[in-house]
Amino acid sequence: MIEEQKGFLQGLIDGPLIMRAALNASETSLINLEKTGLLNEEPFDLVVFGTFFNDFFIGVAAHFKSPLVIIDTHRPTILTDSVVGNPSEVLYVPTGMSADRQPLTFLGRVRNVLAHIAGSIFIKIYVRNMDGVYRHHFPEDKYPSLRDVYKNVSLILYPSHFSEGIIRPEVPTLIQIGGIQAKPKPDPLPKHLASILDGAAEHGVIFFSLGSNAKSSDRDPERMRKIFNVFSTLKQKVIWKWESGDYPGNASNIFYGAWLPQDDILAHPNLRLFVSHCGLGSVVESKFHGVPVLAIPLFGDQFSSAKAMVDEGFAVQVSYKDLTEESLRNAIKEVLGNPSYRERIQAFSKLYRDRPMAIRDLAAYWLEYVIRHRGAKHMQSPAVHMCAFQYYGLDVMAFLLAILFVLFKILSFCCRKVFCICKRQKQQKTKDE
Repeated sequence: MIEEQKGFLQGLIDGPLIMRAALNASETSLINLEKTGLLNEEPFDLVVFGTFFNDFFIGVAAHFKSPLVIIDTHRPTILTDSVVGNPSEVLYVPTGMSADRQPLTFLGRVRNVLAHIAGSIFIKIYVRNMDGVYRHHFPEDKYPSLRDVYKNVSLILYPSHFSEGIIRPEVPTLIQIGGIQAKPKPDPLPKHLASILDGAAEHGVIFFSLGSNAKSSDRDPERMRKIFNVFSTLKQKVIWKWESGDYPGNASNIFYGAWLPQDDILAHPNLRLFVSHCGLGSVVESKFHGVPVLAIPLFGDQFSSAKAMVDEGFAVQVSYKDLTEESLRNAIKEVLGNPSYRERIQAFSKLYRDRPMAIRDLAAYWLEYVIRHRGAKHMQSPAVHMCAFQYYGLDVMAFLLAILFVLFKILSFCCRKVFCICKRQKQQKTKDE
């Protein structure tokens, strides 16, 4: 929990920097797109857009007057739900990057409600800032507003699946494609990798990668040396993604590679353990192929992803900051020596893979569906076009309260009249007596 809190605090620090880097990269891409003259082409049948702090880019769909499909990089956020009119259901659906599992405890529901309120405020600020960037590239005298372009979204494809444990209501325009990057049938491995994996039937192979952003060769040499010292004493062979520069050491059981086909390696039956930073892609591929994980998260959502893997019994987590040879060695022994980790993640893999059609075919079908039906507006939730006052029923509640108030006033008036009549009759009766 302490490690997760550290990761959350670090995420608050890194967040603005990551957002700015993503925004700058997207602006550069858009400028290059303008220079190529592609924006002068005839309208396209469909615009498919990947989101990562770059929502202004959806103006390209407005430019071509084309249907728009968004590929999200995380499970639906508050902004995602608002774009397609999906109910957030904060009392039982974990919000955003939360690592809480269902069913939520009382404190979990409290945290979730507070996180939803904070997230809603952040989204309002985010959209306001993004609107300024959007207007710079897509001026209001020629293009609709960013909010109006949001309403043009036909589908959102997002990397999750209900088998992962987040059960939530979803409108038809949300399509689950969790696991799409994992190949059901792996490609043949390069000869040197095939030789390593095929020849390790007795003790197996450990695969170590920190992903594409956090390179092993750029990390602290002292920690990398500790990891090497542990790996070099193992009876398992180790495939280590090392990008450039001097290796932390050489050992007969360790094989380095600057580029490695991760998905195909994870699919090999002789792979026993995946030592990973727990980026989203790595988590998905380990789940898909049923490989237990030794998690060493570094930043951002990796901490919540690692915690979720640990909570499910798929992984053991080690702190990168406090990493020692002993902690790493004990974690490896735990995962390799306790068959429950492999059994649990392989049982989950069967659920995760059990789909009515191949994930890539599903995504292709819905993209073609949108094209065939020219945006498929019939799938869109009416909530997309409702303001907050209408969506939360405030106008209805105000109307009903007004009626109740009027009825109360009428009833009160009638009661007073009846009371007055009865009082006069009583007084009259007293006088007569």
